[in-house]
Amino acid sequence: MLGDIGATNARFALFANGVLGAVTSFEVAKFARFADVIAIFLKDRCREFRVKRALLAIAGPVKGERSVLTNSSWVIDTPELRAIFKLEARIFNDFEAVALSLPWLTPTDLAPIGGGNPAAGAPKAVVGPGSGLGVACLIPRSEKPVVISSEGGHATLAATCEREDRIIGQLRQRFGHVSAERAVSGMGLENIYQAIAALDGVDIPSRSAAEITKSALRSESQVAREALHVFCAFLGSFAGNVALTFGARGGVYVAGGISPRILDFLVRSQFRNRFEAKGRFQSYLETLPSYVITHPAAAFVGLKSLADCCSNY
Repeated sequence: MLGDIGATNARFALFANGVLGAVTSFEVAKFARFADVIAIFLKDRCREFRVKRALLAIAGPVKGERSVLTNSSWVIDTPELRAIFKLEARIFNDFEAVALSLPWLTPTDLAPIGGGNPAAGAPKAVVGPGSGLGVACLIPRSEKPVVISSEGGHATLAATCEREDRIIGQLRQRFGHVSAERAVSGMGLENIYQAIAALDGVDIPSRSAAEITKSALRSESQVAREALHVFCAFLGSFAGNVALTFGARGGVYVAGGISPRILDFLVRSQFRNRFEAKGRFQSYLETLPSYVITHPAAAFVGLKSLADCCSNY
């Protein structure tokens, strides 16, 4: 069993004899415990045989055999899975799985957004605004690639103009520390939207990230449209920082559920300008390619590659 466990959706698929089965999705908010979802999936999908092993990608830091989701109350505990379901599970950070997918993605799985060609054998970085903001880096190796997973989404958010200073000031009043995730995520888009309205003294309806996005793309709300522009600019700045941090001459890949939905808007936004706007290192970043991952299940591609190379899994 392969699993991609986020704060919004938990998705599972069976992998046997080199074949990945259909992906089944569950809404995390509808279940009190992770074990409750596993029980339903195993009952519905595994009536004819018993699943003995699992690889699970988790949207949160992994400490040994346990992970607490960053933006959910769920706890994934492998000894508990062993005791309840007799299931031998290994858990990984979700963006480690996404990073492992990069060598297997085809041009049809990627939408380029500027830059040159990826340098052969160079590090590839992945960033992913979704329920949170994931970051990881793939270091190619001839025998086996190495993934550096991180909690880079919780690094301090930086502004590049007075308007962004004031938006961050609004967020600082609410949260104290303003991480990149506070702006570059679904929750972050909602935060930006609310901050702009507060700064401009505008009464706005309460909207989810999906509703803000829809309103912005339809030009129905000036506040929503500016919020989406600011979101894309922050994402570009952050992605450029990640590129510099890892020396990602193999490219920066934007994953997550938001970017494919706003692809045309993102291409026309300040994303790429802000990606490159790093002073003396602008010429360096101009050559680095950036992409949006459009594959609907990149984490499963990475988990499948991991299962293929692990004889015990």
